[in-house]
Amino acid sequence: MGPQARTLHLLLLLLHVLAKPVQLIENSDFHLAGDYLLGGLFSLHANVKSISHLSYLQVPKCNEFDMKVLGYNLMQAMRFAVEEINNCSTLLPGVLLGYEMVDVCYHSNNVHPGLYFLAQDDEFLPILQDYSHYMPHVVAVIGPDNSESAITVSNLLSHFLIPQVTYSAISDELRDKRRFPAMLRTVPSASHHIEAMVQLMTHFHWNWIVVLVSNDDYGRENGQLLSQRLIRTGDICIAFQEVLPTPEPSQGMGPEEQSQLDNILEKLQRTTARVVVVFSPELALHGFFREVLRWNFTGLVWIASESWSIDPVLHNLTELRHTGTFLGITIQRVSIPGFSEFRVRHTKATQPISNKTSPRATCNQDCDACLNITESYSNVLMLSGERVVYSVYSAVYAVAHALHRLLRCNQVRCTKEVVYPWKLLRELWDVNFTLLGNQLFFDQQGDMPMFLDIIQWQWDLSQNPFQSIAFYSPTKQRMTYIHNVSWHTPNNTIPMSMCSKSCQPGQMKKPVGLHTCCFECVNCLPGTYLNLSADEFNCLPCPDSMWSHMNAITCFKRLQAFLEWHEAPTIVVALLASLGFFSTLAILLIFWRHFQTPMVRSAGGPMCFLMLVPLLLAFGMVPVYVGRPTVFTCFCRQAFFTVCFSVCLSCITVRSFQIVCVFKMARRLPRAYGFWVRYHGPYVFVAFITAVKVALVAANMLATTINPIGRTDPEDPNIVILSCHPNYRNGLLFNTSMDLLLSVVGFSFAYMGKELPTNYNEAKFITLSMTFSFTSSISLCTFMSVHNGVLVTIMDLLVTVLNFLAISLGYFGPKCYMILFYPERNTPAYFNSMIQGYTMRKS
Repeated sequence: MGPQARTLHLLLLLLHVLAKPVQLIENSDFHLAGDYLLGGLFSLHANVKSISHLSYLQVPKCNEFDMKVLGYNLMQAMRFAVEEINNCSTLLPGVLLGYEMVDVCYHSNNVHPGLYFLAQDDEFLPILQDYSHYMPHVVAVIGPDNSESAITVSNLLSHFLIPQVTYSAISDELRDKRRFPAMLRTVPSASHHIEAMVQLMTHFHWNWIVVLVSNDDYGRENGQLLSQRLIRTGDICIAFQEVLPTPEPSQGMGPEEQSQLDNILEKLQRTTARVVVVFSPELALHGFFREVLRWNFTGLVWIASESWSIDPVLHNLTELRHTGTFLGITIQRVSIPGFSEFRVRHTKATQPISNKTSPRATCNQDCDACLNITESYSNVLMLSGERVVYSVYSAVYAVAHALHRLLRCNQVRCTKEVVYPWKLLRELWDVNFTLLGNQLFFDQQGDMPMFLDIIQWQWDLSQNPFQSIAFYSPTKQRMTYIHNVSWHTPNNTIPMSMCSKSCQPGQMKKPVGLHTCCFECVNCLPGTYLNLSADEFNCLPCPDSMWSHMNAITCFKRLQAFLEWHEAPTIVVALLASLGFFSTLAILLIFWRHFQTPMVRSAGGPMCFLMLVPLLLAFGMVPVYVGRPTVFTCFCRQAFFTVCFSVCLSCITVRSFQIVCVFKMARRLPRAYGFWVRYHGPYVFVAFITAVKVALVAANMLATTINPIGRTDPEDPNIVILSCHPNYRNGLLFNTSMDLLLSVVGFSFAYMGKELPTNYNEAKFITLSMTFSFTSSISLCTFMSVHNGVLVTIMDLLVTVLNFLAISLGYFGPKCYMILFYPERNTPAYFNSMIQGYTMRKS
């Protein structure tokens, strides 16, 4: 090449350099040229120092705000990710990613960058009817970091379907894809952060907490989410919830704010709650914690929301270690190789440093002090694992993978074409890739289900200042406990934060006041137990077949009591029943053999068999009283025995009436006597009484039940008495009343016939039977009214057997004695002589 050609070449090269835009050199931290530009929104500054920016129509100046260390750290993460992707030959080969990043100053500068990103390269935003083929300045936007700013920007970008991937905005409001169709995020939503907090408090049995929130959307929304979650749980109560005062810009804490803060700290000092949950941006807490230090609080547990859980500036207040234990919820720790060195990398010495804003700048990007301030926290940031930067890093990679799909890239090249944001958004929803060992994808709400870390603040310079103690899985919604916590308490004991101490096993909680966490412990009485999984505030009664001692948590099976064959009372009654059965069978056979004799006919003739057969069956059915009650045995007890007894009583009653009628009323009322004989009056009377008795028994069974039940023994609650339904006593009262009436009537007629001939005079036998029946029934009713034990069943059976024996032996016994041992008196001649003698004495 000749000298002239060489000179021309150098001149062209110089013109090419001089023609480069000035802002590319001046603002290299904020702008990188490329084939496709990504927009970045970061809070490098926040906590405005004055309100002067409200008096003119210009973007805020950096010197009007405090430096936000983490914001600059996150911006560097986006720069690092873009440069790493550009240096990678496989993800986007032949494609150069660029970026345009803006300092949004937390809340103060949101709309202006959004409009700038929507405009074209000539900063013109046309009003069109169809934006399907519109090319904005950027193809996607990363950020901003807080929910309020993210919602503001998304309201602009979503109308154009420009993908927006936020890395730190956790509001549940952003999950509504009808309002924010282009919004995605690389962090779990606020609901998962709240759930991790609740599970943390549940793990350490803290149920009495204080909630402090900032006076903004972030504090109010998260405070409400926590309150709603605790209401659903019911195990954790809020002692009080207060809004932290926010001083006016450019002013210190005013008298009103100071008084409000003093009232909060005074309440915090008086309360028994030792756990304090704080939802607030980090920059608003500096003044609060300085006041906490001034009040000399100790022994508290501070639970930090994600907004300040890893803030290095607050952590730099080392005196906070004396106030208690600091725990926080933050994103999963993922180490990014090479980033720590990149973060503190100085710009080239040849690059001029200027505080002036370039013509195309969207915010005053004079951040000369950013790197210097960040370097002072370099050790803390490095030891903390650069936690949130992975969310920015993964957001940039998610957009790059979507571009990879949209541009149909392979290992060597991509098809460069016009990328419309709405097409990129469609591909972004479907990305699924692995980045530094984590599988990344977006769920149906547009969230990336990253793990959350529960961290503890440490102040030992040789270790991680934010030590992981547990992690929370959004997909499983479960916290896993990993490490022990070093509590800032004597002997490293877990702080207690409970309105009331835990009750002992078997003690129910009696609420005191409005909070369910404040209660008294009351012992569960015998017969009740406490089922913690069902109800902590009520002792549940044990089932009928079970019992419990005082302060029981379970019931045990009670001993079942009923008549058994091996017991002495049962053996005695069984012997009496056997005596009755065999004696009645013998009487039946004797009467059958001597049926035509005057003695049998004078005793009632055929009606004797109507009495003896039920007696025989009743004695044979006595075993139904022994053993475990069943429906059949209860039916026999309540129906069969009482009907048989009533049949016998009605037969005796009508027999007594018939004897008196024959000897005294036949001659006075001959027509009535003829009517009585003609229509078989005795049998009609017995049938009527039996029908009435059957109706009473049936009505009683229908009104109650014949199913056996268990009743607690009043003398020993550990025993349950198995018997027939106790309501049968009401029916027994009617049944007994009818039997008593028959006994009285039979007794009366027998007494009226006491002067009859000896062979016909059965008054003393009937009187004996009826008197015994009357007194035994009265005794049984009295005993049942004052006693409920197993003896009731024994007494019921004993009285029943004795009543039948009284009829069998008391009424029929003398007849058999006369038939067997005085046959000469069982002749018609002897009976006629007795009647003639009675008639002559009456004449």
